Amino acid sequence: MADDREVLRELWDGRLPIKFNLAADEVSSMEHPEPCYLLVPRQSYFPLVADKVQRYFLKYTANSQGEEMWLEYEGQPLKWHYPIGVLFDLFASSTMLPWSLVVHFQKFPEDELLHCPGKDAVESHFMSSVKEADTLKHRGQVINGMQKKDHKQLWMGLQNDKFDQFWAINRRLMEHGEENCFKHLPFRLYQPDKPCVQRLFRPITDEGEQRLLGDLVREVAPQVFNTEAEDASGRWKVVIQGVEPPMETPVQWLSEHFSYPDNFLHICLVNSQ
Repeated sequence: MADDREVLRELWDGRLPIKFNLAADEVSSMEHPEPCYLLVPRQSYFPLVADKVQRYFLKYTANSQGEEMWLEYEGQPLKWHYPIGVLFDLFASSTMLPWSLVVHFQKFPEDELLHCPGKDAVESHFMSSVKEADTLKHRGQVINGMQKKDHKQLWMGLQNDKFDQFWAINRRLMEHGEENCFKHLPFRLYQPDKPCVQRLFRPITDEGEQRLLGDLVREVAPQVFNTEAEDASGRWKVVIQGVEPPMETPVQWLSEHFSYPDNFLHICLVNSQ
């Protein structure tokens, strides 16, 4: 079970300063509004933290009361159902802070983004991810053994940024069985401009030895270790929760301590050049 509370707390407290700018072609007032600045939790999702941004910019743009707000970074629409920290690590880990994003209320990119009708949609997506992760780790036995109030406490802990409220329940999802590990590792590996990769991966070998982050990356993204080709190992950074863990780190430990609240280990593979 996750027991290094200092690591868990430090990751939970991770924040990103963000500068929100209304798209220039959507300004209907005579004067362009000043940017809106927020310090947001890396563990959260944009629809949970951007109410203030939406209220601030609505008065400067025309006919937008019924239109859905969406965010863009350097031409890339940002998927609201990815944790904020994942989006930053994937697209902007080398950029200067604050992270500068463009706010839109028009021309929703239907072919690139899911609609988010409200926070209930975020809760539904989040709980589906938690259940999927527990199916991989424990065949769903832990999450299915919880009561509805436990599920709600998980969600409210995330929504309200309450570490103790969240981990009082989440610690049960991080317990492992007789083999001292999860059945499979809940992970997703991201690269810019490529589909997310997710597959079954055991955190130990058949001989009972711990598998390492390097083992996972070598299996899922072998180009990272392709030192003979142009895309040599020095070209890539493997970023989880804003840091580059050593390749020798056991994936079981990473899953227990570096997973996002949805219980997935979100691994970003970014070009370091």
